[in-house]
Amino acid sequence: MTKHNYQPIENYGLIGNMETAALVGMNGSIDFLCFPRFDSPSVFARLLDHEKGGYFSIIPQMKDMRYKQLYLPETAVLITRFFSEEGIVEVTDYMPLNEGSETQCNSIVRKVKSIRGDVTCRLDLQPRFDYAQKKHTIERDGDILLFKTATDEQEDMRFMASFDVEIDDQDVYAEFSLKESERAFVVLELSSNGDTKFNDISYYTKETYFSTIAFWRNWVNQSSYSGRWKEVVQRSAITLKLLTSARYGSVVAAATFSLPEELNGDRNWDYRFTWIRDAAFTMYAFLKLGFVNESTAFLKWIIEQDKNRDLHLLYKIDGEWDLEEKILEHFEGYKGSGPVRIGNEANNQLQLDIYGELLDTIYIYNQYHQPITFELWEIICKEIKIVIERWREPDHGIWEIRNEKQEFLHSRLMCWVAMDRAIKIGTDRSFPFPVGEWIDVRNQIYKDIFDNFWNEEKQMWAQFKRGDKVSDTIDGSVLLMPLLHFVTPEEPRWIKTLEAVDEQLRLDVLVYRYNNEEVGIDGLEGEEGTFTMCSFWYIECLAKAGRIEEAVENFAKMIGYANHLGLFAEMISKKGQHLGNFPQAFTHLGLISAALELDKQLSRRVKAHK
Repeated sequence: MTKHNYQPIENYGLIGNMETAALVGMNGSIDFLCFPRFDSPSVFARLLDHEKGGYFSIIPQMKDMRYKQLYLPETAVLITRFFSEEGIVEVTDYMPLNEGSETQCNSIVRKVKSIRGDVTCRLDLQPRFDYAQKKHTIERDGDILLFKTATDEQEDMRFMASFDVEIDDQDVYAEFSLKESERAFVVLELSSNGDTKFNDISYYTKETYFSTIAFWRNWVNQSSYSGRWKEVVQRSAITLKLLTSARYGSVVAAATFSLPEELNGDRNWDYRFTWIRDAAFTMYAFLKLGFVNESTAFLKWIIEQDKNRDLHLLYKIDGEWDLEEKILEHFEGYKGSGPVRIGNEANNQLQLDIYGELLDTIYIYNQYHQPITFELWEIICKEIKIVIERWREPDHGIWEIRNEKQEFLHSRLMCWVAMDRAIKIGTDRSFPFPVGEWIDVRNQIYKDIFDNFWNEEKQMWAQFKRGDKVSDTIDGSVLLMPLLHFVTPEEPRWIKTLEAVDEQLRLDVLVYRYNNEEVGIDGLEGEEGTFTMCSFWYIECLAKAGRIEEAVENFAKMIGYANHLGLFAEMISKKGQHLGNFPQAFTHLGLISAALELDKQLSRRVKAHK
């Protein structure tokens, strides 16, 4: 196996329908798709094994081709363009959506058009069901091919094309010719869509393209944001929407699993699940942009999960939390970077910060959208009781370390946020709660953070403490202290802490989340890339501190690290390569938050100078 066959992670675009999502390469190949849901087994996973993973490619047969990729403005409709002396071909990829329809067809439409010249194209469809562990058969029913599987987690799929195709064992292939301006269509859909209109390819060719464009543009136009970097912010918002489940209201942390945080390392995790932390941050971004329906649906989902059990760390999109971590031994991993993991062992960890992230989002929802229900308040009271009982405990922290639990600064900070926001909600709404007890606990946590996490020698708030001993390391999550209004940007200790971030974690505008190489805090070998969300936190801190020009310059640099479509993976390497799962919600919501803060500060400065 040669590793050069793999496309760079940043060479992909994302399409989706809020049920699942697929990655489409600049070379015209769909190399990743879990079907029918985000957290279902993969059908295409060539991104994780070039030979075994499965793919769906449409490639013009022209010499010396160049590629370009773009989204139609304000949509998730993706166009891949192929250029050659012989001609120009476009492949348009989207998952159909229809505003207001109760029946969405879970399908992928690929439209191929010759823009210039008479061109021959090659189609290869090689699905590999259940993470390439199960065989399938193909049955022909007129113009429809039915892929029948023997798995419990995946349903059969149908394939239709506007041209003739051939079957070769488990695979489908075709060579078809297009005259200039001629179009061809292919459709891959879930066979249980049921409605007979989905059997006819003309439904897709005549109706779904414009209805999908209309869906996305109508959704984008719900935004209340009209500030600077509007297109960049919109693209991140659409990306977050693509990672949201329309059926359940939950949101996945990323579209993929096991893309490496370090090539040839061990840091390969499955992010196709709903973390309370990531989802809460995402809803915060939606609320700030005026997308309130997503936040309402998410809070309904939270209430449903909390009815019969305590709040859990992460869930499948339907609320189940059987997430046993397994290694797919038969996959080699991206560029040979195994192991390839599915499921996530973090499911069994203690992470006390999730209460703060959730309560901060609920606080924003209650303050700026609509009053929360008393039913939700009772859930808040239950969560606050847990915070009061456990805030002093060591845990695994925001970065889900697989080593000894520690008393992490970030976890303690988010316990303070949980108490602070709950008090404010309860006071605002005159809900019943033990006012004195809650305020006393909030103050205890504040004093513990301010005094006991301060490293006098290093002049910074440290990453963690163990008993009375504070660590000599700093953590990128410390950047949230002013963003969550624990301290002001003018606080002397904060100014020193930001200087420590500069010295220990920052590489130009790129920021590491912690220094694992020296300390080994996470219990894993190797060095990971810089954590992109921390870079946006850093920019937002600069903006809040009035360092506007620095913040603007660094924001521009960070946007320059995005791929050609404005998408970000979890991490960026020293060489500027994307690493980790892609695209990642954390990064895009961090971008949105930084852009909004920058726009606010710039507008204030303009107003002050008038």
